[in-house]
Amino acid sequence: MNLFRLSASYIKQRKLSTVLNVLVLALGIATIVVLLILSTQVRDNLSNNSRGIDLVVGAKGSPMQLILSAVYHIDAPSGNIALDEAERVMNDRAVGKAIPMALGDSYQGFRVVGTTVDYPAHYEAAPDQGRLWEGNREATIGARVAKETGLGIGDTFASSHGYSADDGEEHADNPVEVVGILAETGTVMDQLILTSIETVWLVHGIQHDDTEHSEDDHAHEEEAEQAAPVRDSRPTPGRQAEAAEAEYTAILISYSSPMAAAVFPRWVNNETDLQAAAPAYETARLFNMLGVGFDALRVFGLVLILAALLAVFVALINALKERRYDLAMMRTLGASRIKLMSHVLLEGLILSGMGTILGLILGHTAAAILASAVQESRGMALDGFAIVPGEGWIVVLALGAGLIASLIPAYQAYRTDISSVLAEG
Repeated sequence: MNLFRLSASYIKQRKLSTVLNVLVLALGIATIVVLLILSTQVRDNLSNNSRGIDLVVGAKGSPMQLILSAVYHIDAPSGNIALDEAERVMNDRAVGKAIPMALGDSYQGFRVVGTTVDYPAHYEAAPDQGRLWEGNREATIGARVAKETGLGIGDTFASSHGYSADDGEEHADNPVEVVGILAETGTVMDQLILTSIETVWLVHGIQHDDTEHSEDDHAHEEEAEQAAPVRDSRPTPGRQAEAAEAEYTAILISYSSPMAAAVFPRWVNNETDLQAAAPAYETARLFNMLGVGFDALRVFGLVLILAALLAVFVALINALKERRYDLAMMRTLGASRIKLMSHVLLEGLILSGMGTILGLILGHTAAAILASAVQESRGMALDGFAIVPGEGWIVVLALGAGLIASLIPAYQAYRTDISSVLAEG
């Protein structure tokens, strides 16, 4: 007697009940799988992109906004900071390494970041093709930027105001040449366009004493000044207003010693016109806020799973009542009590197994759709089809719960009284 074929045949006889039970179980498992994938990958992204950055200094405003804009590049900065104030902070003895940044432009939704070569070095990002930028109007782009925009070595592009493809005007008169493409790192480097801070200033018509100009640059700027209309320096919604003088947007700081963490942020916030925010604290706060929603959805998924397991229990009880005579006949033909009990347990295991497999497929598909939406908005890179730690436990727990739901029906099958059942006919 093949117990698997026997159990499968009984399941096929109850098609509607089977489909409903499997679907409810699958939806519960899919909900938990989506939450597990997203929470794990979001946490990993937040951790990888903020590693080694002890403090971010920028304009006064929301600390969370400062971290999101300067570290993760998924929000607009609150403003720029004066060079003298920035230099005062960067030269403090509590600072071990300082990476200045100038933000405000993008190309096809990918952000242009004016910075130093210390920035890609911090993430151990090296060129896969070409080299890092050296002179003005040169840029090195991330792997994802190259893939989605089609930019290659030697190509030129013109950035535009704001952080999306539909934002402000394009700097068509100030093209930048691509001189390198970074190898994929799995960090924020993959989706950035890196150039010098001086290039960002030049693109916006800002000259600084430390900015080196070639003769071509001077000629280019004179033509641009004659052709360009007078621009309003007031802030406009959705983009950062052009500054009248050279400024930074933010500074990424690593401490020179652990003791600096106790004093330096307070000094910046109280003694300067700038704001200091710790990525570790702000990202933990962010994940706690997200965790409330994750927990609510996780409870909803567990409720669905429990409802499905209850439905499996009821279906097996009802099926057992319908085929008491069949079980009695199996006993008279030589089937042992253990075999009858195993038959019912296997039926519950098959139902829970089908729901688990379907739930994993639905969960990864939904996660992939959400990941694609996040990537289209130029947010963090997520992979909906990646296997994350914990999925194995979901499978084990789902199958185990299916067996538990089958225990009482299986025990009733074990105690089947042949004589009374056959007497009833």
